Amino acid sequence: MKMMIENSKLNENHKLLGQLAGTWSFTNKMWMAPNAPPSESKGTAVRKPVMNGRYYSMEVTGKVPLPGPDGKIKEIDFTGSSLEGYDNAKQKFVSTWSDSMSTGIMLSEGTYDPASKTFTYTGDYAMAPGMTSKVRATTKIVDSDHHTFEYFEDRGGHEVKTMEIAYTRKK
Repeated sequence: MKMMIENSKLNENHKLLGQLAGTWSFTNKMWMAPNAPPSESKGTAVRKPVMNGRYYSMEVTGKVPLPGPDGKIKEIDFTGSSLEGYDNAKQKFVSTWSDSMSTGIMLSEGTYDPASKTFTYTGDYAMAPGMTSKVRATTKIVDSDHHTFEYFEDRGGHEVKTMEIAYTRKK
């Protein structure tokens, strides 16, 4: 019981995640193919503390340009949700991600580098049955009002950046 009580205590790692609490506007760039120009979309992310700051939930809304059945690009409503925390027992940051474009939940674990002010998460993501890919995501804190997110996928043994999001805190 004593160990459980110790593992339930908040620490500096939970405070690090707290820096990202708030309401953010963002611009998202996605690369569908390595040599193609990125598609861009915009949206809002709201990150809130849960259970006294043990976790942080994030709700994302926006529009994503995707080809419709006729091949023409259409703006599709997009929602996403994450839950992040610091697991004292594992001594790692942990994260989940789910969104309106799939039925899966991505699980990842990560670290924080204070020198670069960057969280780095790794995990596996199943895009379709039998198609699991290794992924890496970074969140770099630029300052109290800006941070960037980059997402990389393993494509045939080569890591490829497929997404970049620039966040600005809404005042």
